[in-house]
Amino acid sequence: MKYVQVIDGAVNCVYDVFAATPEEFEAIFPAGQDVAFIGEVYLRGDSQELDAIFKRIWSRLTPKAEVNGLHGTLFYELEEKKVFYPTRKDSEAVNPDGSRLR
Repeated sequence: MKYVQVIDGAVNCVYDVFAATPEEFEAIFPAGQDVAFIGEVYLRGDSQELDAIFKRIWSRLTPKAEVNGLHGTLFYELEEKKVFYPTRKDSEAVNPDGSRLR
């Protein structure tokens, strides 16, 4: 399984982690990406298939203490974060001026 942390714009967001199969993960994070924005996920995939994938993933809430590493971050309602992840890879995060964040 691969672990995905979900971050949304709600003030009371709790940054839950969910388990995804490798196939489900690939549907959300293609081509080696590990950062995704829900709107983009749905733009590039079939909405009915994605709804089914997310229904399965949401049933696999995983306590953080049981997670051995995070494989991806999925953002909801945080479009302003896109500028920091132009390649949709966390290790390549940048500031708006292009300078590295790490």
